[in-house]
Amino acid sequence: MFRYALFLLLLILLAVVLQQFLPAFQPLYNARIFLLLAVFLCISVTVPLPVVFIYALICGFLWDAQCALSTDKLDLSVFPTTISSLRFGTSILLFGLAGAFMHGFQHLFIQGKWYVSSVIAGVATFIYNLVEYSLVDFIRGSFTVNRGVLQQIGYTSLFSALVAPLVFAALFLIARIADHQIIAGKRPPNRFGYSH
Repeated sequence: MFRYALFLLLLILLAVVLQQFLPAFQPLYNARIFLLLAVFLCISVTVPLPVVFIYALICGFLWDAQCALSTDKLDLSVFPTTISSLRFGTSILLFGLAGAFMHGFQHLFIQGKWYVSSVIAGVATFIYNLVEYSLVDFIRGSFTVNRGVLQQIGYTSLFSALVAPLVFAALFLIARIADHQIIAGKRPPNRFGYSH
C-alpha cells in the first residue's frame, strides 16, 4: 500500500503541473478540464476513507496555493472582482466533501464498475463547482446563478467524466506496478503490456 500511496502522490503532483497548461474552452463558456479534482475523485474510490482525507488535505492545499498565487488570472465572468473573503483552506474542505461523496460509491468500483465511477466523478465535479460558486456568490452578497455559469459548470463536469476513464487506466497501471490490488477478488487485468 505504501508504494501505491507514493505513486498516487506523484500522480497528484503531475496533475497540478498539467493543470497549469490546460486551456479554457472559450466557446463552451470558458469551461476547463479540472484535472486535479478528477484525479483526486478517481483516487478516492481506490483507497480507504482516512487516506481520502489525507489526499484531500494535499490536493486542497495545492489548489488553494495555486489560486492564491494567480488571483490575477481568474476568469472575470465568474469572479468579476477580487475576492479576498474566500479563505485559504476552503478547497481542503470542498475536496474532503467531494472525496467522501465519491468514496460512498467505492463498492461499485470494487465490483469492477469503473465506468459508473467515471459518471459519478462528473456528478461530484458538478457539485464541487456549484458549491464553490455558491460560496463565492454568498460572500459577494448576491445569489445570481445564471445560465452561463451553470453551463460552464456543466461542461467542466462533462470534461471530468470524460477524463476519468484515462485516470482509472493510469490507476490500474500504478496498482500493477506497485503490486497493489484495487479490485476485490482479482488482480487488475493485464493492461499496457506490463507483466510480472
